[in-house]
Amino acid sequence: MNDNDTAPEHVYVVDDDAAVRDALSVMLTLEGFQVFGFADGESFLAAVRRNRPDCIILDVHMPGRSGLDVLRELQQQRTGAVPLFIISGQGDIPMAVDAIKNGALDFIEKPFHAETLVARIREAIAAARRKAVAHAGSPPLPHFPGRDLLTPRECQVLELIANGASSKEAGRHLGISPRTIEVHRARVMEKLGAKNTIDLVHIVLSERG
Repeated sequence: MNDNDTAPEHVYVVDDDAAVRDALSVMLTLEGFQVFGFADGESFLAAVRRNRPDCIILDVHMPGRSGLDVLRELQQQRTGAVPLFIISGQGDIPMAVDAIKNGALDFIEKPFHAETLVARIREAIAAARRKAVAHAGSPPLPHFPGRDLLTPRECQVLELIANGASSKEAGRHLGISPRTIEVHRARVMEKLGAKNTIDLVHIVLSERG
């Protein structure tokens, strides 16, 4: 719960299913969040242009613009720093992984457990705030062959892996699941042509001298 003298975090829920929006709204409101629901991508994108939320929960299947279409538009609006969770069913996991590649923080599988969902949202918001505070003073990754191919999130994951963090530790630090860390690590290895984690560490450490 938030302290009384602290403004509640704003969570935007985007889902064409009114029952899902209502359930998430009740659940998160009881936990101290201020929740805004949107039935389609267009109304959500219009709201984001006016006000920046603290967290976004986006359904992958919607009429009109899909969740992936909305995600790509958000990337163009440069709102990538806002933690965004994709809602997906078991059959939507490949699409959820695709969403992560396009900038989503993590995905939430249906049916979702209330306590787990709230904990992940809190962790994601806290991680985003830590990143914002520490950004100015944090040393960037060195420039190595393939560095420009990596997304900001992939650079964060690589930095943690190079410093010896496990997938669980990296996920806790960034406010995402270990499974998502593995997705990012696989993408980094593919882009850099690394065969394993040791290769990734050598790439970073060799440039640091």
